[in-house]
Amino acid sequence: MPNNVFTIHSCSNCGAQYPKWQGRCNECGAWGTISQESQNIENKKTVKISSDQPINFQEIGLAEKTRFKTGLEEVDRVLGGGLVVGSLVLLGGDPGVGKSTLALQIAQSVGGALYISGEESANQIKMRADRLKADLADLKFIPQTGIEKIIATILDQKPKLAVIDSIQTVNSAESTTGFGSAAQIISCTSQLMALAKKSNIPIIIVGHVTKEGYVAGPKTLEHLVDTVLYLENDSRDFYKILRGVKNRFGSIGEIGVFEMTAIGLKEVVNPTNIFMESCNLPIAGTAISIIMEGSRAFLVEIQALASKTVFGYPQRKATGFDLNRLQMIIAVISKIAKINLSNHDIYLNVAGGLKVKETATDLATGLAIISAFLEKPISRDTLILGEIGLSGEIRTIAQIERRIKEAAKLKFNKVITAKNSAISNISGVEIIPVANIGEAIRIIA
Repeated sequence: MPNNVFTIHSCSNCGAQYPKWQGRCNECGAWGTISQESQNIENKKTVKISSDQPINFQEIGLAEKTRFKTGLEEVDRVLGGGLVVGSLVLLGGDPGVGKSTLALQIAQSVGGALYISGEESANQIKMRADRLKADLADLKFIPQTGIEKIIATILDQKPKLAVIDSIQTVNSAESTTGFGSAAQIISCTSQLMALAKKSNIPIIIVGHVTKEGYVAGPKTLEHLVDTVLYLENDSRDFYKILRGVKNRFGSIGEIGVFEMTAIGLKEVVNPTNIFMESCNLPIAGTAISIIMEGSRAFLVEIQALASKTVFGYPQRKATGFDLNRLQMIIAVISKIAKINLSNHDIYLNVAGGLKVKETATDLATGLAIISAFLEKPISRDTLILGEIGLSGEIRTIAQIERRIKEAAKLKFNKVITAKNSAISNISGVEIIPVANIGEAIRIIA
């Protein structure tokens, strides 16, 4: 073999390279896709590269309109105020969650959009649009999977918005890897990013999610785009939650709430209390708190059940709540409040399918457990806010006054919270300060 030729083993599915042959690709997990290739080593040539001219930001004049509304307030909220001109947005979600429906509604609302589908024909899109009662007079459509053809069409038509459904069906003629492979997805996404920046046309690409909860293809896909949105179901499949997990042009704390109806996704304008049961009767083991998702306040109902342990080791189960934090709260109650829970199974549930991540619901969780243990209900007009420390102290939480004002609108007239919380007088609301978990238990016992 000539000195300037060397062999390398590459995967035909994802393009990963290895110094020697192996049966399974470590990158994509495919079997039997690695083959030997010969490559020439070209002699290095001295090339003189000229320096680039730096850009002075003071000389850059921004366009008058850097964002525009999509026509859907919940989507605009998650995007940070609307679509940014020249941005690339990835819309991901499980199969059947409503990604294509939401993408079509956005394209129809924007007006002057170009909808590109590699999964459905024009007749199928028309059937969906008729079901949604959407006005397609200003929406253009092409069924295409070739990225080169898609880019040429976008440059020719110059739409206000381009939607590609889905990125897994798009392929590039320049890539030699398999259809829908990781290398294909990376190549096509990179070209779409360059197109968006060059033409100032915002592009939304739809991506499927795997069983592990990731957008199909490598995690690198999320780093290539400007914004990543996930559309997900709540635990009861009543509502769809649009959540931003990456946004270069805004906050990722906001969420949008939708309800799937016969005419598509309908915005839930006031979702504050949709995750609570409508029953007003006090029930043992139930406590109410408020969590913040961006600028929104959501009432959450913490449900606890304490039952005698059948086996020797007590069980601790949690749905929608961190199990490790639940174990800590139980330990504090047992050690500081002197309530023995070692012979009781504790089950905790956050009603409505929300996943609680902040510590503002610690006190509500602890009192719900005590309420279930003592079989004494907590009044439904009482809101409980506070973080529990390891020594049993109740700590104040962020945005507490905003939470209480939201609770006042919903007719809550009592709030149990930390003693050192800085709260101004709120009409119609009685603030009950507690310094530790023992004081809080005495209030409900």
